[in-house]
Amino acid sequence: MARNIRTGDQVQVISGSSRGQTGKVLRILDAKASSDQQRVVVEGVNVRVRNIRKSQANPQGGRVRSEQPVHISNVLPLDSDGKPTRVRFETRPDGSKWRVAATNGQPIGEALKKAR
Repeated sequence: MARNIRTGDQVQVISGSSRGQTGKVLRILDAKASSDQQRVVVEGVNVRVRNIRKSQANPQGGRVRSEQPVHISNVLPLDSDGKPTRVRFETRPDGSKWRVAATNGQPIGEALKKAR
């Protein structure tokens, strides 16, 4: 099955505690075997804070903030107008393949397959 989300896309979270937040996809954690493990890490979304104890490596101690993964089904890419949209795949007459926003028909990102 084709993946609608790519690294670098602007996405909006549509479900969960971070609902409505937008950010850039930093990386995709993809386990090919099961759909339970298909997750994305989005910049500034689902941030968790961890307290670090004082040590020689970190004499001050402190708090570390990190983005945690969100399931890929809980995010939608944003179209050129900044609205969440579903994705269609379109093959152009020159043989190139593009991801296209279902709302306005504008391409999302770069071509998936170059022209012949």
